[in-house]
Amino acid sequence: MTELLEKAVEAARALPAVLQDEIARTMLLLAREESEPVPLSVEERAAIAASKSAAARGAFATDEEIRLVWAAHGL
Repeated sequence: MTELLEKAVEAARALPAVLQDEIARTMLLLAREESEPVPLSVEERAAIAASKSAAARGAFATDEEIRLVWAAHGL
């Protein structure tokens, strides 16, 4: 195990059990040799298409919009 992975596991130990289980599931999915694609809902596909379209137009969030998002999450 790498030092970085050991640090990540140690950090996860301090989290609630429900979050530890989410991390464990994600790690197991990533470690699989062959994993199935994640099925997307119609809404998720539409959101991705809208994001790609906005990026193609060069419509990105302003620095102020990003600052507000971070601030809303206490970051």
